[in-house]
Amino acid sequence: SKHRNTILMESKFDELKILEDVEDYIIDTYKQHYAGKYQATDMIIDAGHGEGFCVGNIMKYAMRCGKKDEKEKELLKIIHYAIIAIYIERNNGR
Repeated sequence: SKHRNTILMESKFDELKILEDVEDYIIDTYKQHYAGKYQATDMIIDAGHGEGFCVGNIMKYAMRCGKKDEKEKELLKIIHYAIIAIYIERNNGR
C-alpha cells in the first residue's frame, strides 16, 4: 500500500536496503550449493527438529559473530535461520 511504502521509504535504520541485502544473501546461498539438493537442514526439519536446529544455529552465529567470518555475514546467517524458523512455525513444524 502507499502508506506502507511511505513508511518504509522513511525508515530510520535503512531496513529496505538491508532486506534487499538479506534477499541477495539467501539467493546466493541457493546458487552456491543448495539448489535442488536434499540437505541436512531438510532432514532435520522433516524429523521434527527444525525449530531447535534453527535456534541453535542462531545462537552459534550470534556467539561467534565477527570471530570467524566477517560480522555482517554472520548476521545474515542469523537472519536466514530466523526466516527458516518462521517458515517452520507457519507450516506447523514442517
